Amino acid sequence: MRIVMPSRILDKNVGGNTTYAREIASRLVASGHVVDRLGSGKNPISTMIAETWDSRRTAENSVVHFVADTGPFVSPRMPAVVTVHGVASRWISTARNRVQEYVWRTRVEAAIRACDQVITVSESSADDICNVFGVERKQISVIPHGITHSRFEGGDDVSLDVKAQLPDEFLLYVGNIEPRKNLIELIHAVEANTSLPQLVIAGKPAWNYGQTMNIMANASRVIYLGFVSDEDRTALMKRCIAFVFPSLYEGFGFPVLEAMAAGAPVITTNRGSLQEIAGPSWILEDTDRVALSLGIEAALADTSWQQRVLRDGQDWVRRFSWDQSVAKHLSIYRGLVA
Repeated sequence: MRIVMPSRILDKNVGGNTTYAREIASRLVASGHVVDRLGSGKNPISTMIAETWDSRRTAENSVVHFVADTGPFVSPRMPAVVTVHGVASRWISTARNRVQEYVWRTRVEAAIRACDQVITVSESSADDICNVFGVERKQISVIPHGITHSRFEGGDDVSLDVKAQLPDEFLLYVGNIEPRKNLIELIHAVEANTSLPQLVIAGKPAWNYGQTMNIMANASRVIYLGFVSDEDRTALMKRCIAFVFPSLYEGFGFPVLEAMAAGAPVITTNRGSLQEIAGPSWILEDTDRVALSLGIEAALADTSWQQRVLRDGQDWVRRFSWDQSVAKHLSIYRGLVA
C-alpha cells in the first residue's frame, strides 16, 4: 500500500505531530508499505495549494493521510484521512488569538469535510471534535499514540554544553513554548517559592511565545536550554528531580509518558487527554501559580509517592504501543482503499 503524508510535518520537527507522523511512517515502511510526501511551499497558503494539488492525483492502492489537523479545501481523489489532535479552544482562550483560531477552525472543518475518515488520539479529543465541528461520534476512530520505550533506556549523560548549564537538582519542563503550556504560571511559581529546585526548560518557541520568552529571560531561577537533541532530552528526564507539565489542555501529551518511560516522577494537570494518560502522575489541583507551587512542593515531600510512581509509571507506559497504533491505522487505510 502507498500512504502519502505532508512533508511539512514529516520533514520539519514541529513537536508531537512530527513524532506521531514519523513513528507511523517508519513502521509502515518497515512492514513493506511505501510512504510518499505531499509537496509544500514557502508559506501556509502555497503549502496548502501544493498539498491540495498533490492529493488530487490518483493512484491505485493509495491513501492520503493529513496527520496534523489541517488538510485540503477540495476533496482528494485518493481515499483520505485526517488526524485531528484536539480542540484546545473549546476549553481555553489562550491557545491562539481570534484570527489564528478562526483560520485554524476553518481549515480543520474543511479537512474533515474533504476527508473520508477522522482519527483522533484520545476520548476527550473525540468529544471535543464532536462538540465543536458537529461530527458524529461513530465517524471518529480513537487511536492513542505509542511510546518507543527503547529510547528511554539509556544513561543520563548529557552533552557538554547542556551539562555546563545544569544545577545539581532541577525541575524539568520539555515541550513547545506556547501559551497553552502554562509556562508563565510555572515560572512565577518557581520564582516565588525558593524552597523549590530551579526550573530547566527545554523546547523551541512555537507560537504566541513572546510574553513567555520575556518572562523567562528575566527570571533568576529558570534555565532555558532551547531545543535539545533526543539524547539530551532523555538524559534530562533521567536527571531531574521531577518532570513538571502544567498544561491547560492536551490532545494527547507525549512528554508525560516519555518522562515516565525515562523514570522521572511526573507532576501534571488533568486537563484534556491528560486525565486519560497521566496514570500514576501527581495531579495538580489547579493551574495558577499558587496551586502549582503548593502542588510541586507537596509532591516533592511525598517520598512514598515518588517511589511508587517510578515503579507504576513504567508499567503504565507499556500500555501505549506504536505497533498497536500502526495496526489500527492500517485497518483504516485498507478499509478506505477497499
